[in-house]
Amino acid sequence: MPYYLGLDGGGTKTTCAVGDETRLLASVTAGPSNLVRVGEARVRESLKLAVSQACAKAGILSDQVVRTCLGGSGVARPELAAIVREILAEILPSPIDVVGDMEIALEAAFGDGPGVVVIAGTGSIAYGRDHTGRTLRAGGWGFEIGDEGSAHWIGRAAVNAILRASDRDGDVVASSTLAIALFKAWGVSSFLDLARAANSIPPPDFSGLFPAVVGSPDDVSLEVLGKAGRKLAQVAAVVIGRVFDKDGPSPVPVAMTGGVFRHAVQVREAFYNELQRLEPRAEVMPQIVDPVDGALRMARRAAGKP
Repeated sequence: MPYYLGLDGGGTKTTCAVGDETRLLASVTAGPSNLVRVGEARVRESLKLAVSQACAKAGILSDQVVRTCLGGSGVARPELAAIVREILAEILPSPIDVVGDMEIALEAAFGDGPGVVVIAGTGSIAYGRDHTGRTLRAGGWGFEIGDEGSAHWIGRAAVNAILRASDRDGDVVASSTLAIALFKAWGVSSFLDLARAANSIPPPDFSGLFPAVVGSPDDVSLEVLGKAGRKLAQVAAVVIGRVFDKDGPSPVPVAMTGGVFRHAVQVREAFYNELQRLEPRAEVMPQIVDPVDGALRMARRAAGKP
């Protein structure tokens, strides 16, 4: 029996799914595999671990896989995709496709149909396709200049907001749930140390602060999470406005994916409300899409198995 493998490689984790022609047999999660963020050695470690554990859990050997599709952040350039493909080829003898994470997310949400998917994980991006197959992306320009609403953006915005609040209220803010959580996450004990850590070189992992922000529901964190949702809605509205004709079919289906949407209800609510205000045609799907399902589906299709 032929088996297929789909991978969703991100800046925080890598998910690998193994399936036959109709069923999902196993799914596992390993470390990050964003080549730009973590480097080739870490990517090799994460991908090999994910593939070996998924195949073992499914009870198959890697040479029984007839087609693989990896959708990843940080593989937009052909030379980077080639490196990832070569790493996988060390353990998988079958053909390997490497595409963007937005492509597998769109596939998971809508198959080959129209719609817009908004990814909010370590980074963020919106990607849409109309009824003719025309596609367009917005956002996703990287941590230093974009990725609004992502886990990285939320962590950095929370540090910025809590430091500004400390300028106004001092000791009162130091005892807030968010300040305590941020101090603990980075192992510091003062606002000065927090600022030093935030400005260190190389830059710290702001996305690692996301759980602290979500787990500390005070006024500052709620404002940051609400702003993140509104930023993501603005990017989605750009895609809808440019891809879908005003006189075309309505409504426009919109899907959410990524850890920010999955774990922060405040982000989801703000995203929904802002998108309804900006683009009344948008119809937001309530469930959070799992992109690895799209990668597995694309592997089957590439092998001629719809």
